[in-house]
Amino acid sequence: MPSTTATPRPAATTTPKATATTAPKATAIGTPTATAAPKATTAATPKVTAPRTPAPTEAPAGTRPAWAALVEEVREAGRYPTRAEAERVTRIVLSALGGHVIGDERVDLAQALPEEAARVVASQIPATRPLTAAEFVDSVAARIEGATPATARWDVSSVLSVLPSLVGDDLITRVLDRLPSGYALLFGRADLTPAA
Repeated sequence: MPSTTATPRPAATTTPKATATTAPKATAIGTPTATAAPKATTAATPKVTAPRTPAPTEAPAGTRPAWAALVEEVREAGRYPTRAEAERVTRIVLSALGGHVIGDERVDLAQALPEEAARVVASQIPATRPLTAAEFVDSVAARIEGATPATARWDVSSVLSVLPSLVGDDLITRVLDRLPSGYALLFGRADLTPAA
């Protein structure tokens, strides 16, 4: 008799064996409806969890992220109305950054970025002198028609703030260690460097 009562209940979903041991006890007491509610709750949990599992698996595939995914993240972060505008800003900011990141950090950044973004970063000639964060923003403003320092700062932050989740916090920390103070804010981090 316990197996017949357990058969109709798991028909919705075959879930943990622990609930199967609870079913005979409830059947012995004579309240099979009491076991129906916990099993329905347990069955609802895997249904909710199942759709969530594929989404994170698709993003971090262990390979380089896609250019389209980077541009879409920038579009959302900067609230750009079109993908084309987000792509234009992404190219400009990454090309400016490419001239200021040097050494192993530049190589590692290029390897972690989507191939198209890596080409933009790696194709830049290293700057002869490091720019302060404000000068960096001004250099980006000079590359964008009609930009002001405020709009350029928005553009720079829209691109740089998505990089930590894309390439990893450790690499961004190494990049920031090589840049003058003040860049952390552009990457969406607090600038906790002690004043000199």
